[in-house]
Amino acid sequence: MPISPKNIKEFVQIQGHGVKGLADIGITSLPTQYIKPDDERLNKQKISLTKDNGEDHSIPIIDMSNSDTDATEKLICNAAEKWGFFQLVNHGVPLKVLEDVKAATYRFFEMPVEEKAKYLAKNSPCKNVRYGTSFAPDFEKVFEWKDHLSLFVVSEDYEEEALAYWPLPCRDEALEYLKSTKNVISNLCKILMKGLNIHEIDERKESLLTGCKRINLTYYPKCPNPELTFGTGPHSDASTLTILLQDEVGGLYVRRLDDESWIHVPPISGALVVNVGDVLQIFSNGKYKSAEHLVIPNGNKSRVSVPIFVHPTFNDIIGPLQEIVDRGDKPIYKDVSFLDYMKYFLSKPHDGKATIDFASI
Repeated sequence: MPISPKNIKEFVQIQGHGVKGLADIGITSLPTQYIKPDDERLNKQKISLTKDNGEDHSIPIIDMSNSDTDATEKLICNAAEKWGFFQLVNHGVPLKVLEDVKAATYRFFEMPVEEKAKYLAKNSPCKNVRYGTSFAPDFEKVFEWKDHLSLFVVSEDYEEEALAYWPLPCRDEALEYLKSTKNVISNLCKILMKGLNIHEIDERKESLLTGCKRINLTYYPKCPNPELTFGTGPHSDASTLTILLQDEVGGLYVRRLDDESWIHVPPISGALVVNVGDVLQIFSNGKYKSAEHLVIPNGNKSRVSVPIFVHPTFNDIIGPLQEIVDRGDKPIYKDVSFLDYMKYFLSKPHDGKATIDFASI
């Protein structure tokens, strides 16, 4: 079924076929709406080797089963400072939970378009459930080659809302994934706060760090000419932390903080990829760093990933934590509304780390 260039947006976004719809009809060349300019593409000259002369240059891999707790905590804090990214193994989330949510992601996106379209913003029965494509299609000149289902968790009684509104093909698996990662997220926050010499996390601070969560079931269909586009463009996350489950296909790249080259994040069975978000960089007054990352789609296989974005509530004010200011550190960020920060983040295409300037002094 031929799709004219004029009808791409209607077919993909408005009708809800997504880029999966383009892949399903067997397009053999990338529509111009998805082709990045030459100077914005990721080429081989910009990519670092993950191994060089036998030395591993990939992001740190941290084993949470290590009996030396202090050493593990130091590795996590160091990774948050020097990389902004790390992988966790033996983290306590059952492998079955991870495999089930990946399978559930495929199930949702394999539904007929009429079923998926029920969750488009204009149709969704709940504002906290959103099916869409690309990142910010209303503002992008070039679209991203991905579809996603966003599930927001904004209250303690989220399970009742989830049972009522989350799509049945992925509801139970997404809920179990969310529940199973709760301890990992809590422990990481405690460790990272300890690295800032903050040893007590009261209810208020816990809410500030992790008051809201968003699960994205993300689908990157097999792509013609993957070298010409992005599945997800270069950006840092507007989160405190992001906990990412990726499948075996690969395609996630992180910009190194030391030389700004890009490095592939190799898929590891059962691992969770963790990255510092802009909010944690702001909270830590720049000690912990959010890192740019992107996704290149695959020319032979479809890929799924399932991030959990952990962030403050939309009523919160973000800025350097009071304990840091009280120690005499000069703030490099101002206090801003998290709601305003997110509005700004979502009002433009992915643009590296430009969003954090919104909070810079």
